[in-house]
Amino acid sequence: MITYHSTRGSKSTLSFHDIVLSGVAEDKGLYLPNGTTLENLSNLTQEDLSYEDFVKTIFIALDKNSASYVDELSIYPGFKNSPEPVLREINKDKYVMELFHGPTKSFKDYALQPLGAIADKRLEEIGERGLVIVATSGDTGSAAIQAVKNSENIDVVVLHPANKVSEYQRKQMTTVIQDNVLNIAVEGSYDDCQRIAKDLLSENPFDRRIISLNSINWLRVMGQVSYYVWLTKQFTSPINIAIPSGNFGNAYSAWFGRLHGLPISEILCSTNVNDVLRRFIEGGVLEPLVTKPSVAPSMDIQIPSSLERLIFDLSSEAKDFYSQLQNSSKAHLDEKSFGVLKHIFSSVTFSDDMIKTLITSLHDDFDIIFDPHSVTSVQMAIDNDSSLPTVAVATASPEKFGNVISPLIKNFTESKIDENEQYLTLSTENVEIIEAIKAFI
Repeated sequence: MITYHSTRGSKSTLSFHDIVLSGVAEDKGLYLPNGTTLENLSNLTQEDLSYEDFVKTIFIALDKNSASYVDELSIYPGFKNSPEPVLREINKDKYVMELFHGPTKSFKDYALQPLGAIADKRLEEIGERGLVIVATSGDTGSAAIQAVKNSENIDVVVLHPANKVSEYQRKQMTTVIQDNVLNIAVEGSYDDCQRIAKDLLSENPFDRRIISLNSINWLRVMGQVSYYVWLTKQFTSPINIAIPSGNFGNAYSAWFGRLHGLPISEILCSTNVNDVLRRFIEGGVLEPLVTKPSVAPSMDIQIPSSLERLIFDLSSEAKDFYSQLQNSSKAHLDEKSFGVLKHIFSSVTFSDDMIKTLITSLHDDFDIIFDPHSVTSVQMAIDNDSSLPTVAVATASPEKFGNVISPLIKNFTESKIDENEQYLTLSTENVEIIEAIKAFI
């Protein structure tokens, strides 16, 4: 039986039934499966399955106990069309996998739709009402709301950094005015939102079961590994993958798939001016700095939460690393782990000016408009000189960033959401957030 353990060494373990509704572990680590019984993902075949049924087989391969949830459940209820990703070749051996055709036009739908459906079913089984607390740098919040807004068993609270997401991203969240949805604009950075969410998840000052739909929930990884399994089935050779990376959940999912048999060679992680990941990959030192606003706000992150699972996989423990980070504001990988990291991962930083230039130049070259995040992964893919095919992950629709794109591309019409908004604006003080949530629930 697969059980789930903390990256920081706690002896307590969870089953799949528990992991569905979990947040951070009691020692503030993240949960990982004991990998000894995981099937080799490369042995899975798509055959004549729909994409949804294919994903269900992956969930069951990752943990057979998920079968009782996914077998009879619609795990992509918000998709109007098939959730199968769109793969297009833009140059010789250079491809783009589009993951933005879901209800919120972001790759987050691919993991949050299944997670929301499964969490709702689990809560119904145990007769509880759950409280979801989500931090978002732009896309996770709206995807989480869409995943659970019709649930009779879940209330959702979304924390986003005030004035640091695009207007379209904000309105995707704040125009969903329902009794079970609370949006809070936090007067700080995404890292502040993430810290608050983690504090509330571990301390639980509410008389309710708190659930995470952030990438700290293991099912997010399961949902994202699924499209990498699908992607590798489209090629007869191993591939490289280029990913615009913020919180590292997407990149970790590619790594996890690689670790368990997927024919993925290199993982390329593009960053914006908040280049903590590039510095980590190049030097083996995680040293968060002050978060800077950018035209690619979903990457405005200095403490990538999902990186913790990679640290554990590389070093077999993460407790000492994160103690070092807390005590010294930076932490060092050991030499052996750093060697593995450098062998597989690479990274490039893109300034705002570079991103704007790429939006124009890639449109000129390929007649495709990419959003400010995806242009960075596409350019990394184009620049990669590997003999293997390289696939860039396009994580969001350009519609979400018309404020950036419309001044750059002639005749690009900025999409607007003209509906009433409802949200609170609060400080970064936990007590203020807690009181607002207590009044909400």
